[in-house]
Amino acid sequence: MSSSSSLRHLPILDLARFTTSPRERGAFLTELRDTARNVGFFYLAGHGISDALAEEAFSLSRRFFDLPSSEKLAIEMVYSPHFRGYTPPGREYTRGSPDWREELDVGLEAPALQIGPETPAWKRLQGPNQWPAALPELRPVLLHWQSEVIGVATTLLKAFALALGQPEDTFQSIYSGTPNQLLKTILYPARDKTTGDQGCGPHKDGGFLTLLRQHQIGGLQVETEHGWIDAPPIPGTFVVNIGELLELASDGYLRANVHRVITPPAGVDRQSLAFFLGARPDSTIPRLSLPAELVPLARGPEDDPDNPLFYDVGHNILKSRLRSHPDVARRHYADLLDAGFV
Repeated sequence: MSSSSSLRHLPILDLARFTTSPRERGAFLTELRDTARNVGFFYLAGHGISDALAEEAFSLSRRFFDLPSSEKLAIEMVYSPHFRGYTPPGREYTRGSPDWREELDVGLEAPALQIGPETPAWKRLQGPNQWPAALPELRPVLLHWQSEVIGVATTLLKAFALALGQPEDTFQSIYSGTPNQLLKTILYPARDKTTGDQGCGPHKDGGFLTLLRQHQIGGLQVETEHGWIDAPPIPGTFVVNIGELLELASDGYLRANVHRVITPPAGVDRQSLAFFLGARPDSTIPRLSLPAELVPLARGPEDDPDNPLFYDVGHNILKSRLRSHPDVARRHYADLLDAGFV
């Protein structure tokens, strides 16, 4: 297995191997564990989601982004205390700098919770999505896509549990029910329509796993010890990376990797569908008892004073959303900002 220091291309893993013979399954789990530890990113084939559904999701997303601004701004995220809805270019931030992309954030369809003076702040995150009135066909297709990708992501998370020497249902209790699942359909405008080349700034993802479906134009880059490498689209595959929840659970044996998206060239835009497999906000990330041969390789979670990690899932999620969307934070979470939550 190539280390990140010599890597030039992300490896491709075939999820179909997980459901074949015991020997092939074991080989897949070993490759999965080594790839996740040494690279942190890989392409996933053999997942079973049809290309036709992907193209339908991209096509309807394109129609959404082509709507008049007034139609998109009618469901702007700033209207949602649950961080759902449309974000114009330059209005989401990564480490304090604006990202040049427009997007629609979709979570699980769930009602808002009753909120009282003693209610934990993260309970405000649950609530309904916002959908464009001018494009009603978008909702069923994106929810179908979300459901299909959740199935793949949870299968992959079971494989990770086994690869770390745990029962495959180790994480089930904290991603069942109403977890913090998030789908983003994203359009990165061409460089001549932005004021910078930061499509999305360098960052780590906060959930268990991220599954990214790219359309036709690249721009995703992964950080290695010797610089950035490109992760261009490969038809029919997802790009997968581990998030901070797996880093915490594995005591740093697995570590979430830094990545970014570069604004596409002038005259060309870029579409992607990003899904983030999360956990229930009321849950606490377990600290796994790793097999003896893996324990010496556990590095501990990364100590980043600018991005402290919390085992309490709700605290982690809310911290991230307040930083990424300061306009939503000011409108709906001024009490937390005044109390120095972020």
